[in-house]
Amino acid sequence: MFAFRTAALVAATLTTGLIAGVFYAYATSVMTALGQSDDRTFIDIMQKINVVIINPWFMLGFMGTVGFTVLAAALHLGKDSRTTLIWIGVALLLNIIAFAVTSGLNVPLNNQLANAGDVGQIGDLAAVRAQFETSWVRWNVVRAVLHTLAFLVLTGGLFAAGMQHARAGAAAQAAPVVPAASAWPFPVQPGFGSAQR
Repeated sequence: MFAFRTAALVAATLTTGLIAGVFYAYATSVMTALGQSDDRTFIDIMQKINVVIINPWFMLGFMGTVGFTVLAAALHLGKDSRTTLIWIGVALLLNIIAFAVTSGLNVPLNNQLANAGDVGQIGDLAAVRAQFETSWVRWNVVRAVLHTLAFLVLTGGLFAAGMQHARAGAAAQAAPVVPAASAWPFPVQPGFGSAQR
């Protein structure tokens, strides 16, 4: 059971860290570089990014931030894992909020940009960019911070789970060994069964 719990917690931590890293990269490099480009380049690149990022590897990580954290929480239900469950619960809340920011705010902005049409057919590039860029960048920073906090909390949960497992192992080793009761219901007398002399 410990192996399954640990695997789920590691998966939750890994996917959360990966997605936090993706959004961190957007905030610290991608959007900064695109911010220095002209309107046509900005819109063209963002439209292409929003298409190619919908791939199995990204979606596994993105959905895993909530899915694996829910699984880890379910496997840590019970008194023996209460401390670890608290850490996981906090991380789950942060991941759900970040997921909601992406789904409810960033994705609609992506769709809005896609619906503007091909960059060569857009009449007012500056207006399309203005309706997208500031809000998208702001909400990307919010989700990056939330996922990063969730990653830190899950790391704390891994540490708590390891300490709890170590304490349980130490307690089991320190427990006195009680000899098993004999299956023979009567006391064995000295010389019983030996040849009579």
